[in-house]
Amino acid sequence: MGAGCRHRAYSWKCCGGSELITPMARFAYSARDPAGQSLTAEIDAPTRKDALRLLAARGLQVTSVTEQVAASAKGGKKSIAAARLEKSTGLSSAVTPRRAERLPFFESLYDLTSSGLSAGEAVRLLSTRIKEPRLRTLCAGIWERISEGSPLSRALGAYPEVFDSGNVNLIQAGEATGSLNDTLARLISHLVEERELRSQLIAALAYPIGMIFVSGGVVLFFMFFLLPRLQGLLTSLRGKMPISTQILMWTADFSLHYGIFVVAGLVFAVVSFWRWRATEAGRITTDAWLLRLPLLGPFAVAQTVLAFSQTLSVLLENGITAAEALRMTEKQIGNRTHRAAFNQATARVLEGEALSVSLARTGCFPDLVLDRLAIGENTGNVVPSLKEVARAYRKIISNHLNVFTKVIGSIVLGGVFAFVAFIAFSIVSAVFQVSASFNIGR
Repeated sequence: MGAGCRHRAYSWKCCGGSELITPMARFAYSARDPAGQSLTAEIDAPTRKDALRLLAARGLQVTSVTEQVAASAKGGKKSIAAARLEKSTGLSSAVTPRRAERLPFFESLYDLTSSGLSAGEAVRLLSTRIKEPRLRTLCAGIWERISEGSPLSRALGAYPEVFDSGNVNLIQAGEATGSLNDTLARLISHLVEERELRSQLIAALAYPIGMIFVSGGVVLFFMFFLLPRLQGLLTSLRGKMPISTQILMWTADFSLHYGIFVVAGLVFAVVSFWRWRATEAGRITTDAWLLRLPLLGPFAVAQTVLAFSQTLSVLLENGITAAEALRMTEKQIGNRTHRAAFNQATARVLEGEALSVSLARTGCFPDLVLDRLAIGENTGNVVPSLKEVARAYRKIISNHLNVFTKVIGSIVLGGVFAFVAFIAFSIVSAVFQVSASFNIGR
């Protein structure tokens, strides 16, 4: 040991005992010993790569290695990887990547790998060149795991909040078959289509939501600004008001005195319903209700067909086995009723039944979709058939969104016009009746 310095197993102190760094980290691991027995324990090592080397030297077949937190110099909690990542990127470890960084990462990675760089070198370059904080943190974390010996797919799997299991399995298949660039291209195309669909849905809802706010503002202006003044004028004339005007005045008074309680009750009801829907039982029940509604039911079916055909075609095209592809496709179906039916269909397919026949038993898929799928199975061209179905249902969903926009907009405008017409009729009739009463009195 050097003079004035005292080393420890987990840290070293220098110059009078001031703790400077914690070079050792603790890793929890799961592995199988040479006899095939599973075991779970912990090991101390400077890095994850060193931990893997130590475990391999013991003859263990490692299945997972996860770094545990270690005490920082000030007594707080911070993992060694987080500290190294913060030092290498200059960013706080609190900058957590989100799902929104998934597509930009794949697009940037594809741009570099298609130019001839390896995936690891491309990620290393991205970790130093990208300026956006969250994306840079993501790239730096992935590069750290790749530099420790992990393949790209396993490094992506360390960020489940960004990359789902389908993304990881696709990348793993691309690495295994040597077609990573083609896999990235198909995955990017799939994610871009999903983004465009979400954008279209948001744009379709923006108009009716805007109309609701504008119309609500107009109604509130009439109820709380114009009507009180008109009520004062008519009362001063001491004329008898018609029934419509009395209803309008009563509504305005009730809204003014008790409206806040009505709004609070509605907010409480909506929040309670939303929290109940967030539970699995609530989601199953409300999804079943959704399928019975006139316009929303067909839209939910179209979304299920699109998710099924789009996801399954991408997975099969990239070499994922049929069983694994069906299981991953099931997770992409949002409606719980359809997901449960698809789960049963998948089980029958794994028992040897044709996919089109199994889906027909669920009663969730339109006949035309089943016919196209059956033709694809008979000709050995399932993936092209699924792509055709996805292309057709993107148009169907687009048409549904256009219909929603027109229907909701018409309902909102009709409601506003009806209410404004009622207000106008009430005011005009009151003015005429009060005027007539005033002339008779004279």
